[in-house]
Amino acid sequence: MADTRFVLDASVTLAWGFADEANAYVDAVLESLTDAAAVAPAVWPLEMANALLVAERRGRLTKADSARFLSLLEQLPIAVEQETPARMLGEIMALAREHTLSTYDASYLDLAMCQGLALATQDEALRRAAVASGVPIYLSDADDKRR
Repeated sequence: MADTRFVLDASVTLAWGFADEANAYVDAVLESLTDAAAVAPAVWPLEMANALLVAERRGRLTKADSARFLSLLEQLPIAVEQETPARMLGEIMALAREHTLSTYDASYLDLAMCQGLALATQDEALRRAAVASGVPIYLSDADDKRR
């Protein structure tokens, strides 16, 4: 595997599980995981679980669909980076405040900034904050094809 690493956010990951959310960008990010590895902040597993539960409750997915999706995610090179509560309540909250983001979204931006990595996201507010912070958008050339 190459040394390419990037920060993966929930908006991209969840699009892999819903056919109606697929696009060239999320497909390219997924395909890149054959040669790259992703990192995500500590909030990522909770975001995955919550989104799947909401989809089940709304009838978009069955419990079996969620289990299959989680099993597929476990096979991908995605590492979850832990963070201290002090940083979450300090620097990450300040970053969220500065860019008018949720603290969840700010945790992805913070991870990308701290590790000097590009960010894979479809969230427009998070994209704007990344650009304003000098964080590159992962596979931005593939992103041009998503619209």
